Amino acid sequence: MSYETILFNVADGVATITLNRPDTLNAFNDVMIRETTDAFKQAGRNRDIRCVVITGAGRGFSSGQDLADVQSRRDNFSIGEHLRHGYHRLIKAMVRLEKPVIAAVNGVAAGAGVGVALAADIRIAAEKASFILAFSRVGLIPDSGVNWFLPRIIGYARAYQMAITAEKVRAEQALAWGMVNEVAPLDTFQERVQAWAQQLASGPSLAFGLTKRAMYKALTQTLDEALDYEAYLQEIAGRSHDYREGVQAFLEKRPPQFTGS
Repeated sequence: MSYETILFNVADGVATITLNRPDTLNAFNDVMIRETTDAFKQAGRNRDIRCVVITGAGRGFSSGQDLADVQSRRDNFSIGEHLRHGYHRLIKAMVRLEKPVIAAVNGVAAGAGVGVALAADIRIAAEKASFILAFSRVGLIPDSGVNWFLPRIIGYARAYQMAITAEKVRAEQALAWGMVNEVAPLDTFQERVQAWAQQLASGPSLAFGLTKRAMYKALTQTLDEALDYEAYLQEIAGRSHDYREGVQAFLEKRPPQFTGS
């Protein structure tokens, strides 16, 4: 499928979505929000895709909302409606995709770009990557899911600090805070991303998806409700080909060959 503002490539069970407006550090305009959302939906429909990587072209992951685009139509622009019909759909598409999503943060992630990175399941940062919430510099609050994701990942105090100071958090600090899973040197960054993606794409992707569903559901459940839901999903996983294959491979002392079914 051809897109105007992103690249979409599928190989060996991995879909790679590359935000492709490098002249703006991959700032989001309406078209890129819509196309990125569509790409995640396409990944959900394609059974051959078992892992998704989202990254940026050039020096940045994403600098967030394209403010020049907003300024050009300020008299007819509602931020609330823009969020509801744009970023909210993208964030929900990422979270509801029952396949592992890796954010390969190759450079700066700012504003809504941070929200998109946080909506991924695994975050791998290049050593020169950084995260910044610059909303307060223009008199706004964080959006694109940041207020939901970030306090859960790094705690309220650090999340609020990032929001009100607009200070840059560099990759190593993000790793220490638990915001990213790994920091890789620039010369091996792509290799590490591909290693993660291939490992996840060859794994029991049905179980990966059910685990994602269970953990998000548990965020709003009591312990009793979470235990009941675990049992329900475990019954589904226990009837899968991957479960039978995993047990058989364990007994035969060989690597399992998972199919995601």
